[in-house]
Amino acid sequence: MLARRRRTSAIRSAEQAGPVRAITAWVVGLLVFFPVLYLVLTGFKAENDALKLPPTILPVPQGATGIPASFSPTLDNFAAVIDRNFAPFFQHSLIVVSVSVLLVLIFALPAAYALSWRNATHKRDVLFFFISTKFLPAVGVIVPIFVIARDLRAIDNMATLVVMYTAMNLPIAIWMLRSFFDEVPRDVLDASRLDGASIPQELFQVALPMIAPGLVATAFICIIFGWNEFFIAVNLSATQAATVPMFMISFVTSEGLFWAKLAAAGTMAMLPVVIIGWSAQRALVRGMSMGAVK
Repeated sequence: MLARRRRTSAIRSAEQAGPVRAITAWVVGLLVFFPVLYLVLTGFKAENDALKLPPTILPVPQGATGIPASFSPTLDNFAAVIDRNFAPFFQHSLIVVSVSVLLVLIFALPAAYALSWRNATHKRDVLFFFISTKFLPAVGVIVPIFVIARDLRAIDNMATLVVMYTAMNLPIAIWMLRSFFDEVPRDVLDASRLDGASIPQELFQVALPMIAPGLVATAFICIIFGWNEFFIAVNLSATQAATVPMFMISFVTSEGLFWAKLAAAGTMAMLPVVIIGWSAQRALVRGMSMGAVK
């Protein structure tokens, strides 16, 4: 009887806390999303509206007056970004990030599988070596990397950025994929081995379909890191391999910051990542939650 009363009390308290948690989640979500919303809105403002304090937030049709905290939206900033030769920078980022993410997955899959399922010696030492490469900041190694790239005549080359981005994302991908492989039931792989499956068949035909959401999540993380990377690109490229983050600094001039144009460029820069994340959101949610519930 006492256990039943406690259970009933717990259910009632959970029902009462449900709306509070939902409201709290919405408030936190809006607070987190507000900087992105403000960036997008600023891209539709004229430069004088972008600099106003307090800021204007509500877009209204052109000619409307008397509405506080409002502005008339315009597409002039996006036209200025396109006229400033945005397309080559976007193309460079697309090529470099796509190729580097593909290479990361090609290299990380067998490495993560071996560290998870094969009887490899010194697993912990190998995993620590991979993650230790992320301990040193890029600024600490950029000088020797620049010297090597200069001697190889690989400065301002997209292949150089592909190599650097692959090396940058590979440790993270190995750790993530290894955690996903650890969630695959061992009985499934043992059964495939009894059926005579080879190691490639075991990896690509049995284990890989089971961790497909985790593979999508790993690829998405690598895309974000590669798409937003600035320090390596600004030191190893100039014009022939310049990426989108390098294009955005062109709006930071000695005359000041062009906030509206910079916001428009930022909106256009983040749009591909938003589209990819939106289209793969189900796989991303499943991938990020793998192993969360036993």
